[in-house]
Amino acid sequence: MTDYFRPIPMQDATRPANAKTIAGGWCWFDRAERITRDGTRELVGIADIPADVLKRITAPRAPMAGLTLDAPRIMGILNVTPDSFSDGGDFIAPDAAVAHARDMVATGADMIDIGGESTRPGADFVPVDEEISRTAPVIKAIRAGLTTPISIDTRKAPVAKAALDAGANLINDVAAFTHDPALAEVAVQSGAPVCLMHAQGDPETMQNDPRYDDVLLDVYDFLSERIDNALAAGIPHNRIMVDPGIGFGKTMQHNLTLLRDISLFHALGCPILLGASRKKFIGVISGAQSAKDRVYGSVSVALDAVAQGVQMVRVHDIQATKQAISLQTAIRGQQ
Repeated sequence: MTDYFRPIPMQDATRPANAKTIAGGWCWFDRAERITRDGTRELVGIADIPADVLKRITAPRAPMAGLTLDAPRIMGILNVTPDSFSDGGDFIAPDAAVAHARDMVATGADMIDIGGESTRPGADFVPVDEEISRTAPVIKAIRAGLTTPISIDTRKAPVAKAALDAGANLINDVAAFTHDPALAEVAVQSGAPVCLMHAQGDPETMQNDPRYDDVLLDVYDFLSERIDNALAAGIPHNRIMVDPGIGFGKTMQHNLTLLRDISLFHALGCPILLGASRKKFIGVISGAQSAKDRVYGSVSVALDAVAQGVQMVRVHDIQATKQAISLQTAIRGQQ
């Protein structure tokens, strides 16, 4: 029976002598939750964690697209699409997209994530040529005026290649190379780091009836397998980031389970990206009907993720998130 070990993150300035730092970051732990597929959960000490798992949890994460990860990082969302759930159509004009990118950087974005195909539930597939025409010119224009790292949010190898040629720095694949395996070769040839995300099904159908034996462990195993796939393709471990895929083929309870126990994913030995900004479940819980009214819930989710050692949060509301994280780190004495 496979055991899974979830470090219990702490941020107190006072820590036990045997405490270990999580991923070389701002959280520490002196115990973990051992989880099994039969539903057993128990607290164990550091001495009970296998050496290889402990090494993956504690090893400092390498910089990603030039960003060090010893402090929380903010990835700003820039959708150049007509139909994204929150900002569809707002920035499809290149001038508007470039201006918004500048605004995001000015208010605290460490990286800009640009997507030309909506991945909201029920979204239609976008042809490759159209996705390239939406993203590559915008990336080229942004790169002409900003040095901020840029991520291309795509499932398709030709789109990623065009984006990297235009100046993008990271490939963010919501399908983790399952939609287009050739995307891994683009990453290998370019040397670009990648983010591998979990999704159950395609955007067109993923929310129809998502089911799991155990959502936390199923997502963990999927990401572990996709990391192995990337390594086999020739992508080094230090160029891989993971994302549990909040809202991608998950019910509200699935999302809450992943958020509650997200520190489990530190055991994969990769930086963690969380993208939960303005998602529908936040509105269901908070009562915010409009996606753009979910800023407070989105910031709350981002803060909780940072408190569990998540290295990067993908958000729409840059300034509010930046201010909240800065305040939290000041309170905890981490700056």
